[in-house]
Amino acid sequence: MSLQLHHLALHQLIKQAQGELRLQLRSAPLEGDAHSEQLHQHFIQKPGKGYGLFQPGSDVHSGLLSYQQGQQTFHAFSCDCATKLHQELVKYPFADEGVLVMAHYQHLATEHLFIGLLPIQQSLKVTGSLDIRATDYLELNHITIAACINLSDLAHRLDSDRYLIYIKGRVGRGVSDFFLDFLQAEVGLDVKAQNQVLLQAVEDFCADHQLDKHESHHYRQQVFDHCSAQLKAGDEVVIRELSNALPASVDGQNFEAFTERQGYELDAQLLNERIFYDPDTDTLTMKGVPPNLRDQLMRRG
Repeated sequence: MSLQLHHLALHQLIKQAQGELRLQLRSAPLEGDAHSEQLHQHFIQKPGKGYGLFQPGSDVHSGLLSYQQGQQTFHAFSCDCATKLHQELVKYPFADEGVLVMAHYQHLATEHLFIGLLPIQQSLKVTGSLDIRATDYLELNHITIAACINLSDLAHRLDSDRYLIYIKGRVGRGVSDFFLDFLQAEVGLDVKAQNQVLLQAVEDFCADHQLDKHESHHYRQQVFDHCSAQLKAGDEVVIRELSNALPASVDGQNFEAFTERQGYELDAQLLNERIFYDPDTDTLTMKGVPPNLRDQLMRRG
């Protein structure tokens, strides 16, 4: 297993018959679970994520630091978070029940904190005596309210604006608004804008170095292969690593040097599921034009 679980906590939000949302805190710490790696895998494979950072004075951030410094246990930290989330949720008419899952774990060399409100579904199971019983289970495939904090980045990259990754709501930020408010976090890295910059930088590099059609095709394919491999593994796309995976031009200039010389403002996290490479037409395509770009194109048309 590539995931080492440090602590796991579960608390439950239960909707009463009158519509009131009640919080049930687990009274004791939870032992480690062999299935915890599924949380990480389901989260990183989830499309439509946003990136952010804690606001100054965030209570959740303060509680996290208190836990990391040994001033309180993970269980106490999780209870505080569950209480704050409950207080935030009851403000909204769409608030629903679920299980709050918090997990501190290490994946490869990176420390993470997962916080998610997982829906509960009911199904049937057959017992050893061949009786049919109802059973509740966590619906991991339908996680819509969750965030994963890269604790390693938070500790060592003080200027990072993307160490907190959260699942966006289906319509704008509607559903995720309350979750960011609970975390006292704000939106950071604009991935769509970074996608556009990367796309333009690749095209400009090919044109600037007068690559022919075959060379440009090969170059785009290598960009796509590297970024896809990083995303599949749940890792960031780093310009230096991407550049090292690409061939240098005839004058010896690599992609990293080109982007620095031209002044492209490329961050580390660049390519997501909205960009696709089509080898048949030799094109990079961005699916889903951002609204502000669409407005600009329409005005110019």
